[in-house]
Amino acid sequence: MGINEKPSQLKPADYASDQEVRWCPGCGDYAILNAVRKTLADNQSDTKNTVFVSGIGCASRLPYYMATYGFHTIHGRAPAFATGIKITNPELDVWIITGDGDSLSIGGNHFIHVLRRNLNCQILLFNNEIYGLTKGQASPTSRTGTVSPTTLNGSVESPVSACELALSSGATFVARGVDTAIKQLVPTLSEAQKHIGTSLVEIYQNCIVYNDDVFKSFTDKSVAIEKQIHLEDGKPMLFGEDNSKGLAINSNYSALETVDLSKNQEHITRVLIHDIKNKTIAYLLSQMDQSTMPVALGIIYRIKKPTLDSNYINKLKTHKNNLSKIMKKGQTWTI
Repeated sequence: MGINEKPSQLKPADYASDQEVRWCPGCGDYAILNAVRKTLADNQSDTKNTVFVSGIGCASRLPYYMATYGFHTIHGRAPAFATGIKITNPELDVWIITGDGDSLSIGGNHFIHVLRRNLNCQILLFNNEIYGLTKGQASPTSRTGTVSPTTLNGSVESPVSACELALSSGATFVARGVDTAIKQLVPTLSEAQKHIGTSLVEIYQNCIVYNDDVFKSFTDKSVAIEKQIHLEDGKPMLFGEDNSKGLAINSNYSALETVDLSKNQEHITRVLIHDIKNKTIAYLLSQMDQSTMPVALGIIYRIKKPTLDSNYINKLKTHKNNLSKIMKKGQTWTI
């Protein structure tokens, strides 16, 4: 390369492995894979410095399709593997790929603690509200009434809210996206990658075989503008045609409600300004009823906090000279 030549820019295709992508035709995983590759290209991520770690499930095939390091591990335990990878190789950019069944059922404990510990990594949680790989059983996020091979008369359980659980577990970055909304999803993934700490991005992902159109009520083009609110820090929480609606605190200060600005412009003073550091509002945004309220997308919550890996590194630096003494302390012998 000549001295005046610019280094070649990596493109999304440069992050694709030589493996054939094998998901069901029409699966939302394809769109998410493309979004991840575009995100890495936008940030010019080093393929030799990037690793994807997954558990078990349809989503967990993603590491095969990336021209980076990758580990396809065991059910629900991807956070444990990711923790070991990051602590021993802190320079690596670690991504955890998981599904709602993998992370919120058998992996629920690991999910909670990786968030609590604030490992510097990204978690992409593909949520299709069903167990797709094992033929459509109800998952922890399946809605009450969901009919499946394990709930023949409809599920009687209440679903888990991934974002609420993350906030309760001490997460420092919580966001949501939609598989096919690449224009909004890529910037969210990019911010997740830049965040120092555990970044959770829950992605609503359509399972065309076992739970098709479960998100149609807010993802269909005919209703999306009225049923989605795209959050921007420091901007009013407006949505709808011509931003004619907004979110405000209700009279009991217990939940969010919609105000119609087209009927009364004075309501503009009640419309909330999004503050990604406000955990109370973040909870309310994650709790909104999809049947009556818009779905909050984008970055819901973000704060700064020391990471697990940085704490370990600092401890090792502090006690480096004492390690030999500690290892030789007490009774020792040679075989």
